[in-house]
Amino acid sequence: MEYLPNIIFAVALILGIGFFARNVKKLSRNIKLGKDVDVSDNKSKRWKNMARIALGQTKMVVRPIAGIMHVIVYVGFIIINIEVLEIILDGLFGTHRLFSPLGSIYDFLIGSFEVLALLVIVAVVVFWIRRNIIRIQRFIKPEMKGWPKTDGNMILYIEFVLMILFLTMNAADFQLQQLGAEHYHEAGAFPVSQFIVPILDGLSESSLILVERTAWWLHILGILAFLNYLYYSKHLHILLAFPNTYYGKVKPQGQFNNLESVTKEVKLMMDPDADPYAAPAEQDTGEPEKFGASDVMDLNWVQLLNAYTCTECGRCTSECPANQTGKKLSPRKIMMDTRDRLEEVGKIMDANKGEFVSDGKQLLNDYITPEELWACTTCNACVQACPVSIDPLSIIVEMRRYLVMEQSAAPTELNNMMSNIENNGAPWPYNQMDRLNWVNE
Repeated sequence: MEYLPNIIFAVALILGIGFFARNVKKLSRNIKLGKDVDVSDNKSKRWKNMARIALGQTKMVVRPIAGIMHVIVYVGFIIINIEVLEIILDGLFGTHRLFSPLGSIYDFLIGSFEVLALLVIVAVVVFWIRRNIIRIQRFIKPEMKGWPKTDGNMILYIEFVLMILFLTMNAADFQLQQLGAEHYHEAGAFPVSQFIVPILDGLSESSLILVERTAWWLHILGILAFLNYLYYSKHLHILLAFPNTYYGKVKPQGQFNNLESVTKEVKLMMDPDADPYAAPAEQDTGEPEKFGASDVMDLNWVQLLNAYTCTECGRCTSECPANQTGKKLSPRKIMMDTRDRLEEVGKIMDANKGEFVSDGKQLLNDYITPEELWACTTCNACVQACPVSIDPLSIIVEMRRYLVMEQSAAPTELNNMMSNIENNGAPWPYNQMDRLNWVNE
């Protein structure tokens, strides 16, 4: 019986980490459904972007209130995990405050953790007020109804409860240290939880141990549960922000990629030595590659990584001129729809032993409408606004390509313009010979 708590803890830890590893494997498989793309260039610039944007949070603080609050939660999340490491080791080996021999360093660390925990609680309350009382516009858009709103609040509740449990655990521990309870030797500084101690006055030693142990168990089990909740939540960005900013776009924002097949055709047309009647060097009997994208498998893996990384913060949508003028386009919805469709495809594969069986649906039309796609002005405001280097515009452009090149479904205005370019060498409906007539008017 002496080792029963250690065994229970080890089983809970193995189950928690095992389930998380299973979800990570599923996440990796879904992202790899995308087309391959070469992102091995500009390595030094990519490392700098990751350090500056993901680690340094430079794009978060562009909006000071939300940015500073987020930095507090972010720093608190990372640093308090040092305490989690001690809790895990204590749980496995049956020790108590294993790192306490560090002396004054340990005291400083515990004190810092408590201050950060208090700041996290304050930040979480501010975030909740902004979402539910002030109701900032970007948090009440149509795509944020239902699960997205519940998920955003759920994360805040979880973070709040975890910090309260941490402080309660320390308060009970501190009281037990003062009473000289067995195994509770004096260790740590408690600048915040000491103010909770009066609430515990009058409790017997056994009751205090029960409070401390209950808070301890709930805290670590809550963290394991939170770890596995990430896969189903917008908070995947906690893990994916770093690779996403590394693989983010490093070319000029206005530079679009060209389709390789189209580029080859254009080069062939402009080559004076090319024989237009020559047979292709290699006969490809496979199915011709689709122009653009109509479903998630037509996008590249970086775009799918973008979809999973989306924080649903809505900065992209709040900056979008199309959305601001009442159009249906929301760059955030584009990313959310891409992720939802990718998850749907993943579930179909799970149900069919890893094989995708067509369900008669696709990203285009079933999730994202042409009206949304054509509302985009390609101004890059959404890309610039995103705090984790997500590129909704690249998905919009690929889906437009499919509409134009596979379905000839461009808007009338665009078809007229392309016809004019083809016939007149300019977007305007005037013959080339008449271009200079305005001089004589």
